[in-house]
Formats: sequence, structure tokens, C-alpha cells
Amino acid sequence: MGDQQVAVQQADTDPERGLSAAEVATRLRDGRANVADDASSRSIWSILRANVFTLFNGIVVTGFLLLLFLGRWQDALFGIAAITNALIGVVQEYRAKRSLDRLALLHAPRARVVRDGAEVEIDVRGVVQDDVLLLRAGDQVTADGRLFDGVRLEVDESLLTGESDPIDKDPGDRVLSGSIVVGGQGRAIVTDVGDAAFAARLTAEAKRFSLVSSELRSSIDRILKWITWAIFPIMLIVVNANMVAAGGWSQAIESGEWRDAAVASVAAVIAMIPLGLVLMTSIAFAVGAVKLGSHNVLVQELPAVEGLARVDLICLDKTGTLTSGDVRYDGVHRLGDAQPEGWRFALAWNGAEPDANATARSLCDEYPLDGPIDPAARIEFSSARKWSAVAFDRESAAPGTWVFGAPEFVLRDADETDAAASAALERAGRLAASGRRTLLLAHAATPFDEADADDARLPAALEPVALLTFREAVRDDAAATLRYFAKEGVAVRIISGDNPRTVAAVAREVGLDAGEGFDARGLPDDPDELGEVLEEHLVFGRVTPVQKRAMVRALRARGHTVAMTGDGVNDALAIKEADMGIAMESGSAATKAVARIVLLDSRFSHMPGVVAEGRRVIANIERVSMLFLSKTAYAIAMAVIFGILLWPFPFLPRQLSVTDGLTIGIPAFLLALLPNARRYVPGFLRRSLSFAIPAGLVVAASITVVSGHARALGSDETVVRTACTITLALIGLWILAVLSRPFTWIKAGVLAAMVVGLVLVTTVPIAVQFLEFVPLPLDTLIDMAIVVPIAWFLIEVIGFWHRRRFGTASEIAEPERKRRHSAREHPSEGR
Repeated sequence: MGDQQVAVQQADTDPERGLSAAEVATRLRDGRANVADDASSRSIWSILRANVFTLFNGIVVTGFLLLLFLGRWQDALFGIAAITNALIGVVQEYRAKRSLDRLALLHAPRARVVRDGAEVEIDVRGVVQDDVLLLRAGDQVTADGRLFDGVRLEVDESLLTGESDPIDKDPGDRVLSGSIVVGGQGRAIVTDVGDAAFAARLTAEAKRFSLVSSELRSSIDRILKWITWAIFPIMLIVVNANMVAAGGWSQAIESGEWRDAAVASVAAVIAMIPLGLVLMTSIAFAVGAVKLGSHNVLVQELPAVEGLARVDLICLDKTGTLTSGDVRYDGVHRLGDAQPEGWRFALAWNGAEPDANATARSLCDEYPLDGPIDPAARIEFSSARKWSAVAFDRESAAPGTWVFGAPEFVLRDADETDAAASAALERAGRLAASGRRTLLLAHAATPFDEADADDARLPAALEPVALLTFREAVRDDAAATLRYFAKEGVAVRIISGDNPRTVAAVAREVGLDAGEGFDARGLPDDPDELGEVLEEHLVFGRVTPVQKRAMVRALRARGHTVAMTGDGVNDALAIKEADMGIAMESGSAATKAVARIVLLDSRFSHMPGVVAEGRRVIANIERVSMLFLSKTAYAIAMAVIFGILLWPFPFLPRQLSVTDGLTIGIPAFLLALLPNARRYVPGFLRRSLSFAIPAGLVVAASITVVSGHARALGSDETVVRTACTITLALIGLWILAVLSRPFTWIKAGVLAAMVVGLVLVTTVPIAVQFLEFVPLPLDTLIDMAIVVPIAWFLIEVIGFWHRRRFGTASEIAEPERKRRHSAREHPSEGR
């Protein structure tokens, strides 16, 4: 390693031998291993806290214990249901955690270290303090360390510090965990591991598993916050009304009637809490993640399941997504009449170099290297520079300087009058337009020196020698996947570091009208201007990693919800910036580390299923949320109305448990898991409340009328409760029917089963006795026969208005939106 730099200070660990097995074992026992709190995996305690130890569960358990204390176990059924709900939530999320943790463990990034004199690859959690860490281009640094030696090591710390330019690292410099090696190689002695490492401290919050980073969760949390503020004053109103209805506070306490008042108050309070909605959301997320996991899609954060539904623009890197990533050598196209000595050897050396990328390695079969040779100097390939260079002595088989890379970058300093350079670029353009990746080998007679290498300067007087072409196999499923996105209104942008003509040719092969492609070297720096260019063009070539991130930012600034897919280390910045980062398993460790979703078999064809699963989750949760929030709305309205009128609450807890199960709980659980391909539209909370509040008011008004007239007729309280319970069940089933449309056989079967259930609980003697139902007088039956159909009609009106406002209206606008989208995606069709 003639140009290798070595640390002046001797490290404690011998870099040639590394640690011994005994030394590693000692450090593992001492807790000096690279084990940090797993912020991306949810702990069992956090699962229990979210599903069990909540304010509303506390209220439910308090009511449950109070009823048991009063000897009214029949009315404490809601407690069993709440406990069951909590257990289901814990079990489902724990199963999801185990499945996702297992997948993450199977596909975790690895680290290369020296142990007992040999290079070994280990799990990143197995790295210990004082290990010798081997760093190569494309690696993500797994633990903090001091660089012992290196060959022009360049590290990208932008994920940690925001600094976009690669940083040269010299021996003795600190290398930070989470940074990315973009050039060169080196050896570092590990100094800090686990929670003490820089990346662990920095990302402890940023990468934490969270169910609240979504519109669904934030909306539900907002609703719960509102209810929290309202429930205690309403509780006082309800308790007061029930005590007054029992003859006043003094008489109720003396006579023991306060027990019935307490039961009615518990019923009113429990009815206001949408416990099942939180459960349904958690289960839907967990089931969605596990379902995707069974299709080789690892969801690293459960809220990403919902985030998938919101994506309206997806940025694709060509290599590894549209193409398989396997690069095959295609041919050589020599330039000029006189070829410098050793050009074949220069290509052979580039192909055999240990740090060679896939493109360079494909040269090995055509240009085998006869024997190893140490260069006089070299500049490693960088995705930012897009070229590499090597210099050999004059006595070698390939004297001079050889530069290998993208033609536009290798010849960027060529004079406009340089005929050879102009001819080379013109020919390279023609070759790239045919869909082949095209690289240039150029030569300078004089070897560059160490100063040029350190500054990564292109040598002067470069002469084009040959153009090398390579082919990438287009994935069989790429065209069908892009057609799916076009059909679903998801715009596509192809962003690549390759020649724009090459990228455009591949895009045309998969069905996109891409034109000639846009050369990213002409992209404006202004974010607004950049956004306009991105709206007008589909394919971009010669894009640097920093530009990719800027493009994602510009698209997000224009209101798009952006997904970014990629597999290379140069995609990591953009994937981290995107709303939804998606990495290929075949990609670099750095890219997978910052992605929300990893395609474990690297198949782009999973993307339609991923998007569809996200849409299913959010659309079904929105539907069932209207059921739960309708119940909350009518419970609050009834509590206030009956509290003001000083009437006792017209339900026993056991009666509400049955109506909740038939009209909300059981059907909601089934509806939340059904297929649903409806596109995501922002405004979940507004849409849900716009139906739930008026529907809840209709239910509350109906119950008030039936209850009030029964009381006016002098009916017993058991008659009032029976009439109100049946009225509530009938209207609740109609709400379920309205929200289940359009009907399928499964939805119709669920609704029919609930109707049968209602018939059974009102006719089977044991159920009638348990629910304290009594025969209803004719006047009350007539009231119900009038009130219930009116309520049905009003629910239909609300449903019709809601569909017109939030459903049909958007469907009417959809063809126009698709027309504009099609014109933007296929501009030639409009001419």
C-alpha cells in the first residue's frame, strides 16, 4: 500500500491481529458490545402501556370494580370486553413485534472486523470496544472509532451532521457510527459502542417506533384529548341527574337508590369512550405489517403501513428497481487511430480491483488481469465525482494516468475546440440513447502525483481512448408495476446517476414517454424552479446524491407525498428525506438503515401490494371510525340532554354492551380487515366527524323522544330502557348498513348476522331475562314505529350528503385529475 497513510500514534489493538476470542469475550461480559436500546422495535412494556395503562382503561376498570362492589356483575360485562380488547391488542402487537424483529434479525447489516489475524463478518451487535473495523466504499460505519490507516478514505456524515460534502479522513481522525463510506478504504479502532456511539445518541428519538406519526393516530389522539376534557364535567352532570331522579341526593343515599343511580352513571360514562377505535387501529397496523412481512416486505415502523396509502409520487432509481442491477459487459468502442500502450491492462486492473463496483467487475471476463500490480497513485470512485483514476509508473505495463468514468464528467474540463473530446461525447450520447450504460476510458501520458490524488483533481491533457458499453436487464415486472401506478394516479419520476439518454431508453422500454431525459447538471438550485422542472420532466440522469435529496425536498414542498426507492449508498440521503423511504435488500447497509420499508427479495413488483395494503388499512379504519365516533357522539349528546332534563340515563351497562357488540364491535373488527382499494384522501378526521356527529345527534334525538314520551305516559323505568335499547339497536344497524356500502357478500352476511343477533337477544327467554327486557305497551311501540323510520331516513340523508361531499364529488373530479396527470406523464399524446 504505497499511498497508504498510517496513524502516527500506535493503537492499543494490533490492527493486523485484531482482538483475540478471549479479549472479545471479556468485553462482552463487561458490557462493552455494540448493543443499544432498540428504538426501532417496540418494547413489551410500551405495548402494555399503550394497550393497558391508559386513562380510559383506568375509567373503565374503575367502573367495572364499582359494579362488582355493588353486586351488579351482570352490568360489568363491558369490563370483560375491555380486558379482552386490551389482551387482543397486546397479543396482536406482540406477534407483530416478534415477526418484524425476526425479519429484521435475518436481514440485519453486517460489520467486517479483524479477529485473531483473520477478517470476519459479524453482526453489528457483535462489535466490541477496541475491535479493528474494516471500512470500504458503500459501508455504513457501525461504531465510533479512530482511523488507524486508510487509502484516501472519504466519509459522508450528512445523515448525522447535515454536511453534504464528503469529508476526507486522515489517520487519527474520528469516524462516526451512522456515517457512510463513499470512497477509499481504511481500518479503524472502535472507541465507542452501543448507546455511547454517536449515531445511537443522535437517533434515539428519530428512529423510535411510534404509532402516532400518522394522520390516523394523530386524529384519534386529538379525539381522545377532546373527550378527556369533556368526560369529567359531563360525568358530574350525569351523576347529579341520576341522583336527582332517584329522589335527590339525601333520599337516594338514605334509601339505597344511589346504587341504581351509580349503575346508570357508569353506563353513561362508559358509552362515551371509543375504546375499540384505538384497538382497531393498532390491530390494523400490526396485521398489515405482518401481512406485508409474509410477502417479503419488512416494515421497520408500523405507521409506515398507513403512510403507504398517502403516496402520490414515487421516485425510482433505475438500477435495482427498473433493472435487475446485474450489469453485463456489452462491448468496447475505440476512439481515435492510435491507442496508447496498456489500455487493456488498465481495464483489467479496474475490473480486478477489490473495491470495484458491479459495472467495473463485469470487465473481468473480457479483460483478465495476469498478475497483481501496485499503482503509483489512485483516486477511488465516488458517486459524486462519477469517475476513478489510477496512475502507473512509466516502466509498468500501462504507463501514465488512466481515468475511468462517465464521459461528461471525465471530459468536463476539455476545451470546446478539442475535436477528440467532442467526438467522444457525441458518440457516447448515441450509445447511451440505445439504452446502454456508457463509460469512458481516458489517458494522460504523465502519472498524477499524491497532491492530485489527495485533491481528487482530474489530470490535464486527457485523451479519450475507448468507450465501454454495459447492459442492464430490465425487470420483467417493471412495466406492469408502472402501469399500476399510472392507473392509481401515482406519478413516477426516474432519478439516476447514469446518462440521461440511457435512463430514458430504459424508461421507454417499460412504457414511459420519457423523451431524451433531463441532464441533472442543468438543474436549478432554487427550490421553486427545481420543483417546476420536476413537474415537467419524468426522467433525470447524472443526478448526484445531494441533488436527489434536493429533488425530494422540492417535490414535498409542492404538496406531494413522496416515496423514494433505491438500493445504492447514493440513494440514502433521498430515502431519508422522503415521506416513505423504501430500500432493496440487495442494497447497501446505509440505505436499508434509513428506510421505513425494505423489500427483502429486492423485487420492485411488491410495490403495488405495498401501496394497496396501506390504502386498505386507512380506508377501513376511516369506515369503522365513523361507527365508533357515532357512538361517542350520541353518548355525549344523551348524557348532556338527560343531565339537563334531570332524567336517569335510559340504559343499563349490560344493554349497551349488547348493542355495542351488535352494531359496532363485532362488525368493526370484521370490516377493518376486509379488502378496500379506495384511494387515500387527506382529511380523515373531518370526514369521519362530518358523518359521526350528525348521525349521533339523530340517535340521541330519537332516544330522547322515545324515552320522554314513555315517561310522560307513566311507564316504568324498565319499559323505558327496553324501548331505548331496541331503538338504539335498530338505528345503529342502519348506520352500519349505510357505512358498509357498497355491499359485498361478506358485508351483507355480517349485517344479516347482526340482525339475527338482535332478534335472538330480544326473543330468547334467557337473554330477555338477563337484559331485563319487558313487553312494551302499544303506545311505546307506535312511538318507535314512527321515530325509527324517521331516524333511518335522516341517516340516509346524512349518508347521501356525506357521499356527495366526500365521495361522489371526488369521483367526479377524478377523471379530470387523471387527464391532467396523463398529460403530464405523456406530453407527446397531447400534441
